[in-house]
Amino acid sequence: MKKVLFVCIENSCRSQIAEGFACNLGGGIIEPYSAGSRPSVKINPEAVRVMQELGIDISSRQSKGFDQLPVKEFDFVITLGCQDVCPFVPAKQHIDWNITDPKGKDAEFFRKVRDDIADKVKDLIRTCQTIET
Repeated sequence: MKKVLFVCIENSCRSQIAEGFACNLGGGIIEPYSAGSRPSVKINPEAVRVMQELGIDISSRQSKGFDQLPVKEFDFVITLGCQDVCPFVPAKQHIDWNITDPKGKDAEFFRKVRDDIADKVKDLIRTCQTIET
């Protein structure tokens, strides 16, 4: 199983959405985590709502920083376009998905971001399956 860390600034929208999809779709293939360089303490309510539209509940998750991660080394560290200087997190591979922050945007924009992240998580899962075989 590949350990994957999803990173955005506040760990309240994009990285939480990515972790939610990875938990829901990547069972037995990836072990997902998320964190932020400046955690916001709570998950964005609109992110929770658009994930609930797909039957994925991220409402009980907490926004967290790197120091709160139970794992310190990852197979993949994926930044979601935060253009933020993040501390170095050891990983075999670093990837930037360059996803626009939906914070403060309308529900349709959140859905587009959610769907873009879903596609990228699915691709990541396929990649990890290929690596495992």
